[in-house]
Amino acid sequence: MSELLRPYEFEFFRNGLIVATIAGALCGMIGVFIVLKKMSYIGHGLSHAIFGGYAASALLGINFALGAGAWGIVSALTIVAITRRRRIGADAAIGVVTSASFALGLALFAIFGRRGRSFDAALFGSVLGVSTTRVWAVVLVAVVVTAIIAASYRTLLFVTFDPEVAEASGINTAAVDSLLVVLLAVCILATMQVLGVTLIAATLIIPASTARLVTNSFSRMLLLATGLGLVTGFVGMNLSYHLDVQSGPTIVLVGAAVFAATFAVTGVARQGYSARP
Repeated sequence: MSELLRPYEFEFFRNGLIVATIAGALCGMIGVFIVLKKMSYIGHGLSHAIFGGYAASALLGINFALGAGAWGIVSALTIVAITRRRRIGADAAIGVVTSASFALGLALFAIFGRRGRSFDAALFGSVLGVSTTRVWAVVLVAVVVTAIIAASYRTLLFVTFDPEVAEASGINTAAVDSLLVVLLAVCILATMQVLGVTLIAATLIIPASTARLVTNSFSRMLLLATGLGLVTGFVGMNLSYHLDVQSGPTIVLVGAAVFAATFAVTGVARQGYSARP
């Protein structure tokens, strides 16, 4: 027991554990909307787009949150704007914008060299640099995002399941879609340090997909995905210390193991069910 509790003696681990647990819950909650809207690729894409902002802010010596955050939000809104033209699909818009942003980030590092924050930590996550300030920032983001989703619950539900009818009913679906991707960008920015650019998409998709296997109720799916994200973040962080593996990969593998077990228990038949409010 003493060995299991040993990592709690270190402040960096306690900070990382809090951030990973909250990040897991936050990603699980946002992931429900992404999965049901069949835009799973956007989590992967936006995380790569934000990496471009990360590289630019590191090279220019400006605040990471401001630089990468602004870059991510602009990328998210650009994707929505392109998609609304209906000439190309959402997946194509995501691929164009986010791949270009990620490639730009890699090019900037290649030309000017890596400065400031660790390149590997940005890609795969690290708890060593999680400060108390970052903990409070993630808590604040989680509270704000949860409050916005709670306040917009019915509108988000309507637009998620039937955007055409929602638009015909007078709902500004473009504004709702923009709100959702901005919340996603903020979520990715807040959790990037622990989860890493390459693995954030998995923490968005796996809890929501696991919850989808066991329920066809939107409200239960939302609660279950949030809870699964929270648990996998907590368990993954503890395992990462004892296995001496980076936090991001460990959290994702824990989530994948839960998904595999759930899939095995529920069987393939439930995949054909349609979610309902």
